[in-house]
Amino acid sequence: MIAVAVQRGDHWADRENWEELAQKAVDQAIRQTPYAELASQPWAVEVSVKLTDNAEMQQLNAAYRDKDKPTNVLSFPMVQPDMLATLSNSDDGEVLLGDIVLAHDVCRAEAEEKFISVPDHATHLIVHGTLHLLGYDHETGEAEADAMEALEKAALAALGIADPYQPVVNLNEV
Repeated sequence: MIAVAVQRGDHWADRENWEELAQKAVDQAIRQTPYAELASQPWAVEVSVKLTDNAEMQQLNAAYRDKDKPTNVLSFPMVQPDMLATLSNSDDGEVLLGDIVLAHDVCRAEAEEKFISVPDHATHLIVHGTLHLLGYDHETGEAEADAMEALEKAALAALGIADPYQPVVNLNEV
């Protein structure tokens, strides 16, 4: 079972069901990988999603990546990638896979640039972050980046969201 806990800052709109969105994004990302069986375990595989503001994201990015600027998403894995295949129940009935953090203003600005909704872009970022929790890394080489991108596209397609890597077309300028 996949359990997703969401913490939402004031910048994130009340009208969205961020808990449901995050649950679906994490679940679908995991189901696209060789770790799909995690979704059907009787014990909980927990992912924490924090929806925050740019100021907190900048602090996190500076502290953990030495980049003093906000970014769209950060992931903090709690399980080493080589341990994922042998992951089993802990004493308390759950395993914390890791944390994902999204910055509101960066997410909103990127969504506007892509002419997509904030919820669709946030879904993509949560899928992306979940894959990082599972050990996928797009910065280690082109083959790894392509593999991660393919998994993102598949997860998003299963959620009814268009390929985020297609060129952006502004219909107002055509």
